[in-house]
Amino acid sequence: MIQSMTGFGRCQKTLGSRDITVEIKAVNHRYLEFSSRLPRSLGFIEDKLKAQVQSRIARGKVEVSVTVAEQKGSASRVTLNEGLALSYLEELRIFARKNGLTDDLTLSDFCRLPDLFTTRMAEVDEDALWRDISETADGALDSFIAMRRREGEKLSADLAAKLYNILTLVEAVERRSPETVEAYRQRLYKKLGELLADRQIDDSRVLTEAALFADKVAVDEETVRLRSHIDQFRHILTLEEPVGRKLDFLVQEMNREANTIGSKAQDAEMARIVVELKSEIEKVREQIQNIE
Repeated sequence: MIQSMTGFGRCQKTLGSRDITVEIKAVNHRYLEFSSRLPRSLGFIEDKLKAQVQSRIARGKVEVSVTVAEQKGSASRVTLNEGLALSYLEELRIFARKNGLTDDLTLSDFCRLPDLFTTRMAEVDEDALWRDISETADGALDSFIAMRRREGEKLSADLAAKLYNILTLVEAVERRSPETVEAYRQRLYKKLGELLADRQIDDSRVLTEAALFADKVAVDEETVRLRSHIDQFRHILTLEEPVGRKLDFLVQEMNREANTIGSKAQDAEMARIVVELKSEIEKVREQIQNIE
């Protein structure tokens, strides 16, 4: 089943003391282009995250964002500088006694004194942190790929309809081609009749000219190849792998055959059919730009 290149996936997990959120979004791109939005403290996971994404996504401009929030009390530790606190207390009481001041120092006043507390960040086990983020990223990738598949189902149905239209136009070309030769033979008879008046027309010469014309405007090879390309296209749509590039190449070949048929068109009706044929192929080309 084909997948769209556009999509969005999100996963949030609480693992141990951490709330982790991973979001993945992507738009069309010829190749895989990865970018990430990470806090500076998570810079060490970027290469690992890129490899994880590459293992499951083949094409698209992909952006991944990661946020990690530590639960209350787990991110840091606050330590009282007891020696400094005691020194403050002793000096303040000595100052109060010397100057006859009332010792009305409260705990809240005491806590305002500078440098009494030191905040230390908790040590981080990077391997454990990466395991948690990777698990969450897998969930986001699952969600992301599920959305891509849903979009791919819609694309597949649309392409199937367009392929049917193309096949209908190929059949119209096959019907019109011999009619073009017969119309040329009749025009040749009429023109020779006008030129020769009462003289007898050489049927063998007319048939020879008609045969040469038929060979010149024959499109059998082109329509056979177009039918083959359509069959290949339908088969590729069923493959469980990235197929966007294969389809892009196949559409180029289909367009090449349509152009050749157009160069052989000798009447307005055939030219009209070819214009419609090329228009449908172009619609397919535009649509497959969305396929991984």
